[in-house]
Amino acid sequence: MSSNKIICVLAIAVQACAFGAPRASVVSPVPTATATLLKQLSVANPALPVIEEVRATPISGVYELRSGSNVFYSDSNGQFLIQGQIIDVKARRNLTAERVAELSAFKFENLALNDSMTIKKGNGRRKVAVFEDPNCGYCKRFEKELDGLTDVTIHVFLLPILGKDSVAKAQAVWCAKEKNAVWLDWMLTGKSLPIASQCDTGAIARNVAFAKRYQISATPTVVFSSGKRVDGGMDRIEIERLL
Repeated sequence: MSSNKIICVLAIAVQACAFGAPRASVVSPVPTATATLLKQLSVANPALPVIEEVRATPISGVYELRSGSNVFYSDSNGQFLIQGQIIDVKARRNLTAERVAELSAFKFENLALNDSMTIKKGNGRRKVAVFEDPNCGYCKRFEKELDGLTDVTIHVFLLPILGKDSVAKAQAVWCAKEKNAVWLDWMLTGKSLPIASQCDTGAIARNVAFAKRYQISATPTVVFSSGKRVDGGMDRIEIERLL
């Protein structure tokens, strides 16, 4: 890149500098100044991801660019792209992290429960959802904590993010006749998975797409019926407190 310079200020999880997404475009009408900025960016960097929203930041002349739930920044002329975090030092607030959390938030009701395995314990009155990879060691520890709960409905969303073997294992679980039992045997005792049979594994693909949309990049990720989300495992006492 010659005239257009990209500055990656701080490394963050949002891969805004990875220009492998669709070309830049405007999803909804924007003010003329913003349209001009997007046009300049698109001309200089035709491989930029789709820009869905442009917002002013507390820094004069710096604008937030949003693509999905990803956030990065630009100057008003579209000459510089900035990947990193804006931190309000005086207020001790990470404004970028807050914005990404806002964009990544979703309600429990947004979950496609048909794409999960539903495990009911007791009367099942309390509800929790968890995104897990079959090869995730932390997930296996977390399953042991979940196993001790009573009167709870657990929705397990298979999210194979640790490689091809995880995908194969997730498919073997999902296509099993008794998928709940197969899953728990594997996660709790390490019992070998059955040879994968053929079935519709679209649910797994939809789980991966959902995770990408809402920045779920770690397993386990736990979602409580209250809407509270926890990235990572916890012990039974903490689970009980949040249920």
